[in-house]
Amino acid sequence: MGDVSVNSELPEGRGAPVGRRVFLGTLGLGALGVLAAPKLQSGMESFLGGASDLDPTGLTGLLPNGGGFRYYSVTSSVPRKNAETYGLSVDGLVKRPVTYTLGDLKAMPQTRMVRDIQCVTGWRVPGTPLEGVRLSHLLDAAGVDPSAGAVRFTCFDGEYSESLTMEQARRADVLVALRMQDKDLEHAHGGPVRLYVAPMYFYKSAKWLSGITVTEHVQPGYWEERGYDIDAWVGRSNGRDDEPTT
Repeated sequence: MGDVSVNSELPEGRGAPVGRRVFLGTLGLGALGVLAAPKLQSGMESFLGGASDLDPTGLTGLLPNGGGFRYYSVTSSVPRKNAETYGLSVDGLVKRPVTYTLGDLKAMPQTRMVRDIQCVTGWRVPGTPLEGVRLSHLLDAAGVDPSAGAVRFTCFDGEYSESLTMEQARRADVLVALRMQDKDLEHAHGGPVRLYVAPMYFYKSAKWLSGITVTEHVQPGYWEERGYDIDAWVGRSNGRDDEPTT
């Protein structure tokens, strides 16, 4: 699992990848956040959310915020999207390719669930409400070809990707999420739209979701190409024995 190389020829608006050694090494700073008082935690969350947008290195994103989450991405910057600029494409082995606006997604039936979130690096946020459209709903609307066996996800940070088998993608606890903690999904948490795969480690829940492509076979995602397990069930993968998310 080597470092991610920095490409100086990345297209405009696409951040440079952050090295994995830096990514994981800086997580050691996270222990300080656990000791903060609730009021201080709230202030820290607000500060880091804003500071991460102005940080050209991306290192601010490796620090924990008061809610237990960490703001990080694999690039040094991520463009912002809103109701006017956001689009989610569904394509590949489907009968009816489509691009949804944020308004389209909000108008669809919404599913709310409250689950623990577990990161493969060790931190856990219990009882987190998430709400959005079931991925299976979008797949059904697109008309999946019988030859399809997997779904690939791409993100508007220009780098991140993920995949699920078709069986995994059709689970009732896999969402195209629009809300978290009972508010619209913020940019730092992957908004306005992210993937949420409830029973798997959080790296499967791709932030800044922009594309859903139905494929014949699973294609390893960003971290899986760097050594993480493709099937990332909490407590049953990546050499970890965490309690399942409930």
